[in-house]
Amino acid sequence: MTFEDNNYYREKFTKLILNDEQVKAKEFEDCKFENCSFVNCRFEKLKFINCQFTECILSAIMPVNSRFLEVKFTKCKVIGFQWSESQGVRSLEFIDCQLNYSNFSYLKLPDIKMPGCEIKEVDFTEADLSNGDFKNTDFEKSRFFNTNLTNTDFRGAKNYYIDVKNNNLKKARFSFPEALSLLNCLDIIIE
Repeated sequence: MTFEDNNYYREKFTKLILNDEQVKAKEFEDCKFENCSFVNCRFEKLKFINCQFTECILSAIMPVNSRFLEVKFTKCKVIGFQWSESQGVRSLEFIDCQLNYSNFSYLKLPDIKMPGCEIKEVDFTEADLSNGDFKNTDFEKSRFFNTNLTNTDFRGAKNYYIDVKNNNLKKARFSFPEALSLLNCLDIIIE
């Protein structure tokens, strides 16, 4: 299926499947996507405003000059998504999602929500994730470098490696015993 109109308002898309396609110059506002699949697609000049994705697959997406404003993903697989290629990203929320192999580097995403997610091998280099909610999330092999993590909530999160010397962790919340991993970068011996 290809989108024939340029603007969609309060539309609901169910079980839509797009693989290896280019979707260009479309705007979706207050739309819902349920059980849809977008694999290896190029999103060019798309705008998603206040949209919801539920139980969708968005894999290997290249969002060239696209905008994602106030978008919520619930129980989705958003894998290999190059968020840093977007023209604008604001107010993202991921609930119980898989975000493996994605790239959020250099983005300003204060108040981002990612509770209960699987976030493996994701790049957050120089991103602003201040006031973020990362409770009960798995960050295995994810990269934090020069990342603003001020007032973030990592309680219940696991497998993160965050160098306290190269990231801003002011007033960030962690739970024990996972918080001990913050000492790994200090080259100290704990007995």
